[in-house]
Amino acid sequence: MKKTICVFTATRAEYGLLKTIIKALIADKTFNIKVVVTAAHLSPEFGMTCQEIEDDGIKIDRKIETLLSSDSPSAVSKCMGLTMIGFADYFAETKPDAFMVLGDRYEALAAVCAAFNARIPIIHLYGGDTTEGAADEAYRHSITKMAYLHFTSTEEYRKRVIQLGESPERVFAVGEIGIENAINTKLLSLKELSKSLGIELSNNYALGTFHPVTLENNTSEKQIKTLLKALSKQNDMQFIFTKANADSDGHKINKILEDYCLKHQNFHFFSSLGMLRYLSAIKHAKFVIGNSSSGLIEAPSFKIPTINIGDRQKGRLMADSVICCEPTLTNIEKAIGKALSPEFREIAAKAINPYGDGKTSMKIVKIIKKFLSKPIDLKKRFYDLKG
Repeated sequence: MKKTICVFTATRAEYGLLKTIIKALIADKTFNIKVVVTAAHLSPEFGMTCQEIEDDGIKIDRKIETLLSSDSPSAVSKCMGLTMIGFADYFAETKPDAFMVLGDRYEALAAVCAAFNARIPIIHLYGGDTTEGAADEAYRHSITKMAYLHFTSTEEYRKRVIQLGESPERVFAVGEIGIENAINTKLLSLKELSKSLGIELSNNYALGTFHPVTLENNTSEKQIKTLLKALSKQNDMQFIFTKANADSDGHKINKILEDYCLKHQNFHFFSSLGMLRYLSAIKHAKFVIGNSSSGLIEAPSFKIPTINIGDRQKGRLMADSVICCEPTLTNIEKAIGKALSPEFREIAAKAINPYGDGKTSMKIVKIIKKFLSKPIDLKKRFYDLKG
C-alpha cells in the first residue's frame, strides 16, 4: 500500500526549495503525495503564489486560509492559532502516514504542533541552522524536537540536531535543495528575463530582498530606509527587489519599498518572482543584497557576491563570496564598493558553496522510503552526547 505524505508549504521561498523534492516523491510510485498550502500562498498581497504551484503541474490537496491583514506580534500569534485549527481538522480527516515541513517559520511550527498532537511522524528539512537575529531560530529548534526524521544541509548542522538529543540514526546531512535547483534548472537568458519582467535589463543590476529582523524591536523602518539611501547613490545600476515575508514589520518594509519604487525608475519591485525568474535574476546580477537566506545558499553557486546586511542570518555558514555588514549607511556603501571591485569579484568566482553538491532530492527520497517501509515508534529516547 502506498504511504501518504502530506507536504506543507506557506511561502514562495520555501516552495521554491520543496518543488524538486515534491516532484521526486510524486515520480516515485511508493508514495501518495498531498500538498497543503496556506498563509502567504493564498494572499493577493503576496502574489497568490499558490497559482505557481498549480502551474507547475502539482495538485493542491487543500488550501487552508490563515493569514491576517496585520503583521503585528498579536496577528502572528492569531495566525498560528488558525493554522493549528486548520491543520488539526485536516489531519483528523486525512490521517497521513507522515508530514513533511521545510524550515523555520511560525506557520510551520503551528502545523507541526497539530501533526505532533495527531501522532503523525514529522519529516523536517533543515534543522540545525542558526539565524540569531530572527525568531525563526527558536521555531526551527522547536520543530526539530517534535520531528522524527531529520535532513540537514551540512554535517555541522547535523551535529547540532544530534546535540539537541536526536538519535544520529535519524539525522542525515543531504545538502541544500537550493543548490540542486541552481545547478539543474534551465534558467532564462538575460533577454528572456527582461521580457518576462517587462524591464529592459543590462548586466548592471542587483537583486535584493530585505526581511524584518524579528528579534529586534522597531528597527525595520530605519534599516530599509538606510539601505535605500545607499542604493540611491548607485544611479547607473538597476535594482530588482522582492517583498519581505509575512513577518512582524513586513508590511512596513513593503510599503516603503513600494513608495520608493514609484519615485525611482531604476528600482523595480515585485511581490514574487517565482523560482525560475528568481534564480535567473541571481545568475545575471552583479550582486545580491539584503538579508535573505538565498544570498547565502543559492547565490554562491552562481559565483557572484552577496551583501548580507545585519543580524537576521547571523550564525549561518557562509561562503567566501558573502560580505557581511552592519545596517549603517557607511557600512552598506563600503560593502557595495567591495562587491563591485574586480578583486572581490575574483574571490566570489572561486568561492566554494558549503551547502552541498546538488544531489539532494534523490538522497531524501531514498531515506524516506527506507524509514516509511517499517512501523515507526514515536517514543524517541533523548540521545546524550558522550563525554
